[in-house]
Amino acid sequence: MPRVSPFVVFASLLAGAAAVAGFAPLNVWPLPLLSLAVLFGLLLRPASMRAGFLVGLAWGLGCFIAGVSWIFISLSVYGGMATWLAALATFLFCAVLALFPALVGALQARWPLAPTPRLLLLMPLLWGVTEWVRGWLFTGFPWLVAGYSQVPTSPLAGYAPLVGVYGVSYLLALVAALAAWIVLTHGAVARRLWAAAAIVALGVGGQVLRGIDWTTPDGAPTTVALLQGNIPQDLKWQPEKTLSTLESYARMAASSPAQLIVLPETALPLFESSLPELYRDGLATLGRNNGGDVLAGLPTGSPDSDYYNSVISLGSAPSQRYHKVHLVPFGEYIPLKAVWGWVIEVLHIPLSDFARGAVDQRPLAIGGQRVAANICYEDAFGEEIIRQLPEASVLVNVSNLAWFGDSFAPWQHAQMSQMRALETGRMMLRSTNTGVTAIIDAKGRMLASLAPFTTGSLSGEIQGYAGSTPYVRWGNAPILALWGLLGLGLGIAALYPRGAGRGCTAAKAATATLRRP
Repeated sequence: MPRVSPFVVFASLLAGAAAVAGFAPLNVWPLPLLSLAVLFGLLLRPASMRAGFLVGLAWGLGCFIAGVSWIFISLSVYGGMATWLAALATFLFCAVLALFPALVGALQARWPLAPTPRLLLLMPLLWGVTEWVRGWLFTGFPWLVAGYSQVPTSPLAGYAPLVGVYGVSYLLALVAALAAWIVLTHGAVARRLWAAAAIVALGVGGQVLRGIDWTTPDGAPTTVALLQGNIPQDLKWQPEKTLSTLESYARMAASSPAQLIVLPETALPLFESSLPELYRDGLATLGRNNGGDVLAGLPTGSPDSDYYNSVISLGSAPSQRYHKVHLVPFGEYIPLKAVWGWVIEVLHIPLSDFARGAVDQRPLAIGGQRVAANICYEDAFGEEIIRQLPEASVLVNVSNLAWFGDSFAPWQHAQMSQMRALETGRMMLRSTNTGVTAIIDAKGRMLASLAPFTTGSLSGEIQGYAGSTPYVRWGNAPILALWGLLGLGLGIAALYPRGAGRGCTAAKAATATLRRP
């Protein structure tokens, strides 16, 4: 059985780690493309499923250890887990995520296709499908999906309103495969030129699409104020800190004349039923006097029964609310309590067993807009955000990312919000406890933001939008249909290997080159 070279494994590991610089906050968007080109080139070498698995696993470990090891901060610093156990749990979590690129490596080696169709057709297909599966399996963890790295400046970002982040990921992988094919193929100049032309065509097409306005302005602009309280996570739920937290947010809100004032996730650290009536009335009066509403994050329900991670509106409109639907396993609820109930004793996380809100909640009519509210992690799921569209005129995300300290996490999360704005053709407002609080336009561009770990209010004016992008209409269905057709075609080709390999002169040249020591 062919063995994989340690050098190849190490090169794949480094390529995976380098890809992280393509995401926020560094935003070197060509790096993920180059990283995938390296991975695909390494996988094209004659190899067994085992070798392909190891190469893909190394890439995944490099990427996820470099990109999401901030999980350690939430487990150790704020979750109270022993340092060694938090480090082990973080590594195992990254290793599980690395199984997805490992699966790409193993399956492409197993599929009986000639090198060229394997590189140009199969690898991008497997990459797109495995990222999509990672986005929903076991409630999903779509962090560092490759497509996010292209927002907002890459030409490929132009495809987001059509096919969403997973479609952009697939196109990124296709461009990477074409680039790898050009480098690895010797001779056959005409075919290499065709591959280069395909890359240019995809880039030009994306750039043209970026100039299309899929939605139209709707109604008068609204003034907004997004509050960032900067309350330390280790003090947030301390009873002696509650009064000062309430006063801080009341003071910031009172100083703003905005029609829509937004407080972060669980900004008010007590149940709605315990919120002092005078305080509640004060926020409502402020909203009415400004001709709008205050949107505040706090837990609702009862600690003795069902309780929700919610936002409620106070002001000119009747009070409305949104309950978080997509909860974070082990952080906001305990799956299979009979098996995992002990985790509550290990992780000292307040309110770690929220109830799930209804899936069919509608936009909130507040501040002169129809607000599609989403809470923290929810805006990582584009197919869920579009449930409230096209009815909603603006998106609002409230978050508390203090759990992850001064890491890449807040910036990576903000980049997801930028993708949601681009997919839907709507502005996105982000109000966070410690950052990144931002105003994002309908093209996914960050218009203004507050510095992380500062206390302040971000003021601005937003425009509501009406209409639907193709992604709002059809979600992930078009890209899934394309993948289904490609998979069917490759399955048929695999049954007739001679036909699949006939005429692959360039592929034979590439294979011969790769076999050289």
